[in-house]
Amino acid sequence: MVFVWNALPGETVAFRVIKQKRAFIEAIAEDILVSSPDRVAPLDDIFLSTSPWQILSTDGEKRAKLAIVEELMEGAKVRVPSINYHDSVHKLHYRNKMEYSFWGDDSGLHLALHNRGSHAKQIVNGSSLAMVSIDTAARSLIDELMRCNVRAGDLKTVVIRSNRRGDVAMSLFVKQEDFTRLRLPKGVGGLNIYYSDPKSPASVATKPLMTYGSVDLEDELNGKVFIYSADAFFQVNLDVFEQVLEKIKAGIDLVAMPVVDMFSGVGSIGLSLGAKEVKLVEINKTSADYAVINAKNLNIKAQVVVIGSENALDLIPAQGCVIFDPPRAGLHRKIVDQLLIQKPTQIVYLSCNPATLARDLGLLQADYAINSLDVYNFFPKTPHIESLAILSRKAN
Repeated sequence: MVFVWNALPGETVAFRVIKQKRAFIEAIAEDILVSSPDRVAPLDDIFLSTSPWQILSTDGEKRAKLAIVEELMEGAKVRVPSINYHDSVHKLHYRNKMEYSFWGDDSGLHLALHNRGSHAKQIVNGSSLAMVSIDTAARSLIDELMRCNVRAGDLKTVVIRSNRRGDVAMSLFVKQEDFTRLRLPKGVGGLNIYYSDPKSPASVATKPLMTYGSVDLEDELNGKVFIYSADAFFQVNLDVFEQVLEKIKAGIDLVAMPVVDMFSGVGSIGLSLGAKEVKLVEINKTSADYAVINAKNLNIKAQVVVIGSENALDLIPAQGCVIFDPPRAGLHRKIVDQLLIQKPTQIVYLSCNPATLARDLGLLQADYAINSLDVYNFFPKTPHIESLAILSRKAN
């Protein structure tokens, strides 16, 4: 099997192999000999690193994402009434979070991204997917680092977040514990600087070094204000996320049931639905701290439990609604087994990986009816697919 980047179904291409395994070959198309009618010109030179579907038309993207979900559900023998697709109004400049690397040369310091299929980096001025405020702030950071004569070799990455108003907070990950003191870059409300062990993954903090300004941001979701930071989990495309929240709110019985929100982050799902009492389960301490603040500000009685969801099985109720927004690995098998024992009244499952969603729905469907399955285009111009399934316990 051959997977080819920069190629669309039906095209004839000349490609270069970048990875070869026993079961598959990964390659990049370097010459398009016969192109698809769905092909469009990419906006970014380095689009393969951030948004490899920039070459695909809007209609082609919709068809492809629906086809992927339908094929995975069919393969897992999951019975769904229909699959609805919800597009993003904004196809560009929708991302409220970006991560950049750095590159240095004779002309100074630059933002950079890794080229797909190599360990090399390419200088960039930003991304067409990022909010304008993010790239403006990133360039402001570069100016401040250059003012202080910081070398690219002393830097790992920067994570930048912006709210809808354009307020920006960022976290800079560096390789030196005695890192140079900076000024707060122009247009940036808060900056965390972390020492990150050079042997660790890029944006993993080993030790906090400095904080400038306030790294708190706030955004409104369907009339409710949430506070978070550059280091806390928050959804990337808020316009689409609000559609998801409305679908969940309309699809569950909030009056009659307690709500348990697993993988809750800062509480943006569980606290936004209007339930009077919520339990929030989140393993990340920073996100859990903001969940406590948000519950208090929204005057919602919430119990925040700082623990991995697979270790919070006793919180899954026999009567009630359980919400899941897990990472790409999906639900731990211990969670699925506990759901089949406790059989909560309703399950809400927001997934960033349709393959693991199909697997988990296949395990649950003997006891649960799938009321709805919706695909939300959180990440236009990319292969990423977000899906929402709402399930109800079958009558005995």
